Amino acid sequence: MKSVYDTFVERGFIEQVTDGKLVRKLLRENQVACYVGFDPTATSLHIGSLVPIMALMYMRRYGHRTIALIGGGTGLIGDPSGKTQMRQVLSQEQIQYNVQCLKKQLSNYLELGDGRTILLDNADWLGDLKYIEFLRDIGRYFSVNKMLTAESYRLRLEKGLNFVEFNYMLLQAYDFLYLFKNHDCVLQMGGNDQWGNMLAGADLIRRVEGKMAYSMTFPLITTSLGHKMGKTEKGTIWLDPVLTSPYEYYQYWANTDDHDVERFLAFFTFLPMEEVRQVKSLTDARLNMAKAVLAFEATKIAHGEKAALAAWKASIEAFHVKPVDADIFPSSTIPRIREAGDISAIPFLEKSRLELEKGVPAFKLFHETHLCGSQSEARRLLSQGGGYVNNRQIETFDKKIGLEHVNDHSEILLRKGKKNYFIVKVK
Repeated sequence: MKSVYDTFVERGFIEQVTDGKLVRKLLRENQVACYVGFDPTATSLHIGSLVPIMALMYMRRYGHRTIALIGGGTGLIGDPSGKTQMRQVLSQEQIQYNVQCLKKQLSNYLELGDGRTILLDNADWLGDLKYIEFLRDIGRYFSVNKMLTAESYRLRLEKGLNFVEFNYMLLQAYDFLYLFKNHDCVLQMGGNDQWGNMLAGADLIRRVEGKMAYSMTFPLITTSLGHKMGKTEKGTIWLDPVLTSPYEYYQYWANTDDHDVERFLAFFTFLPMEEVRQVKSLTDARLNMAKAVLAFEATKIAHGEKAALAAWKASIEAFHVKPVDADIFPSSTIPRIREAGDISAIPFLEKSRLELEKGVPAFKLFHETHLCGSQSEARRLLSQGGGYVNNRQIETFDKKIGLEHVNDHSEILLRKGKKNYFIVKVK
């Protein structure tokens, strides 16, 4: 059975991990708690934060517990990682306002309310630390010589690293220790520029608690041209729809370079990899269709299906883009050519509303429409996930297909595999 670790490997999420074999075994055999930290340096995250957000969403899908930690405490200092200059110092009031904005934004991606995902602010425990006690109890476990070898510090030494920033590693390590002790969190995830800070946290847990904790980093995504993700001539692409409208967001993905389409579909959508890999064989108009699917699916995750549909329709009207062929990316809910009206070549039969009132078992309907040669063949097909109604996978072979599946054109669209369609026209 595939684990979330296997999915991360398959989709290219993992850059570095502490003891990959052990972490793979841990995630396959246990339901664990993991966390990702987010800096409240602005009122919104940008698409550079999407990889760790998607990782948290995948962890949830595989039954693990997830923690989104917003750095209301560490944000007052500023993370030197990946920076050549000291970050702008924000006021405590601005930091707290940003924290509330990010909590609201992250709640759009992460399902809350069932106890498997929580949003935390590290100001809740860092703000109460007493400096002398912290140095005595935590600082003694850190070697200055070792800290100076960390990439995040080495880059800053030439231009100057102040003492406040130097403490950042200790505070992030303490976050991991706090979450380990209070929320049984054993895995920290984040961008690859955080690797040194993560290792410091895992080492602190080992020294203080005598137990193992683990770290996993994701690649810092750039385009095939070497550009930083989310940076355009117009500026940053934000996740906040007020700062970057859903239409602008859609267009950013729709304009993805040809060489990045497959990679971005793997990172930023939930489409199955067997569908993502087909991008290698697509060219010209069909490759542009793949970009439309990427844009639609990414916008749907960020802003919802209604906003994604509106952006797609606006793009169709503005650029005369051809809708997506029905045989590519069947798992996507983007409108298809056949859904847009080109259905004349699809075979059909007619049924009365009375016949569909109580619903017809899917396997019987697939046999009746000759999508399958027998009812037993239909049962096998549907049990293996190869049958679709209105481009949504049919979960069980005896699922009732009825009036609730009739679309605005008084039709039900059935599909076997990727290419075999049949229409039930409802009288």
